[in-house]
Amino acid sequence: MAVQTALLLIDVQNGLFDEVYEEEAAVLYILVELLERARNQQVPILYIQHGGGSGHPLEPGTPGWQIHPLVAPHSEDIIVHKSASDAFYESSLHDTLQSLGVTRLVVTGAQTEYCVDATCRRAASLNYDVYLVADGHTTSDNGKLTTAQIVAHHNHLLAQLAHPTHPIRVLPTTDIAF
Repeated sequence: MAVQTALLLIDVQNGLFDEVYEEEAAVLYILVELLERARNQQVPILYIQHGGGSGHPLEPGTPGWQIHPLVAPHSEDIIVHKSASDAFYESSLHDTLQSLGVTRLVVTGAQTEYCVDATCRRAASLNYDVYLVADGHTTSDNGKLTTAQIVAHHNHLLAQLAHPTHPIRVLPTTDIAF
């Protein structure tokens, strides 16, 4: 059976990405590059859109909830809504990937230590081959660690997780092949 790859963009929403911040702008431009490459190779693209509760920065219908315009979906792209850090939890993600025949995920987005981490771990447990784009995810400083420290820590941690058949591979954008 042929490997079918999909590109996942987790929570690339206005409420989490601000081009004023260097790290966030850099990730957005990496995502633009990955989107172009994926579209050129007709790879399915799935946007995971988080919906927070009333007053949350990602409250559905608010400007913060909208997908960032630099990486806006095309009509053929798929948007999956979620309400938990794990993008598979009570969402249509797994069923959608199964219907597309996807066995390999290229993962990008925000927030590194929450949604990106939880989704990568769950995907591996669901027997997907997971490729985390090392320079394609971001978060915010948390008062203890900087964004760069959090991203570096999770890149190292996720690459070290023990999984006998589906380890998480962490690669820079330049090494991602669709």
